[in-house]
Amino acid sequence: MAQAKKGAAGQYKIAAENRKARHAYEIGDTLETGIALQGTEVKALRSGKGNIGESYASIENGELYLINSYIPAYEAASRFNHAPRRPRKLLVHARELSKLFNAVQRDGMTLVPLKVYFNERGRAKLELAVARGRKAHDKRQADKKRDWQRDKARIMRERG
Repeated sequence: MAQAKKGAAGQYKIAAENRKARHAYEIGDTLETGIALQGTEVKALRSGKGNIGESYASIENGELYLINSYIPAYEAASRFNHAPRRPRKLLVHARELSKLFNAVQRDGMTLVPLKVYFNERGRAKLELAVARGRKAHDKRQADKKRDWQRDKARIMRERG
């Protein structure tokens, strides 16, 4: 079995990342979940071609699913390929699932995937966040705050 490669900062190989999530949502708690994948999906993800930018997680029939994620067909698999946008089951403990269900039902939160990566054992994992959608003015405020923090850090570096 091929091991996941560590990056320069000790982070394991990120297969797909949802960069817009931190802009569009106010991120609360995060949770590492497993993903039930077929063999061709793992090979396609290892090549770095997956996309979770438009996906979300949903609780259906007491199970957690990743909806609308895109993992392209693996060319070398021919007829044994998977459906690129099929719902994928996420693996969480029952207690964590009940916490997520309560957050979504009671607080009006959303389950947003942040990134798909391979851990040190070579298993595909998904970082899932419990998030609240931001309004347009909230996004502008967050952008101003981030820009100010960046400018402040640059000024402090220049002054020594």
